[in-house]
Amino acid sequence: MWGCPYRHGPGPRRANYTGPTMALIPFIQSRLQAAANLIDAPIMQAYMKTDMPFYGVKKPGRTQIFREAKAEFKPTDQATWRAQVQDLWAQPEREWKYLALSWARLNKRWITADNLDLFEQLVREGAWWDLVDETAAHLVGKALATERDTLTPVMRRWLTDDDVWIRRAAILSQLTHKADTDPELLFDACRDLAHETSFWIRKAIGWALREYGKTDPDAVRAFVAENEGRLSGLSRREALKRLQP
Repeated sequence: MWGCPYRHGPGPRRANYTGPTMALIPFIQSRLQAAANLIDAPIMQAYMKTDMPFYGVKKPGRTQIFREAKAEFKPTDQATWRAQVQDLWAQPEREWKYLALSWARLNKRWITADNLDLFEQLVREGAWWDLVDETAAHLVGKALATERDTLTPVMRRWLTDDDVWIRRAAILSQLTHKADTDPELLFDACRDLAHETSFWIRKAIGWALREYGKTDPDAVRAFVAENEGRLSGLSRREALKRLQP
């Protein structure tokens, strides 16, 4: 099952590339094929509990491929960057998704509200923690940090979205904000979704509170105490995990 596809390598999903991805996709394809590990591939797929195939290229190998690709094809304008991210993302193996997320972080100037539609696509189509959490913290979250007036209302709408991964992304959107966190948005998100039974939401609530607890432990303790009857046991344990009584 795993031998033939990655020893000789399938072609990229699209047969003919033009413009900014014409050389990038084949370049990365050749390196993924060369680094493919037929033993690790099914193990990685099983660990991620996904039907999506893997080459079996672990993070150090992907990092090297990313660096080589960046040296050759780093975009100089936003339109090229978007096209590259989308075409990397469109490929069938999961390593492409990881590379697409790394590529999306190449230039902070482009991580803006104008590109929220792209980040939303990555969340909805990624639909699993390894892809969604990276997007939420480093793409959606970065845009939110620099354009709060524009994106705070959007995050509030995301909290009521039918897609559990969009709701999780909204909760985790301030994961790296530290002292710049908007506590009202954070606490509203945790309170409003505390009734949900989804593991992914309960875990996200606890994680978001735990991270903010590193900045304002008293506020997190107070929030947990005030919402003792609302928060799940998982959310409470995660929130207070590293806080002294």
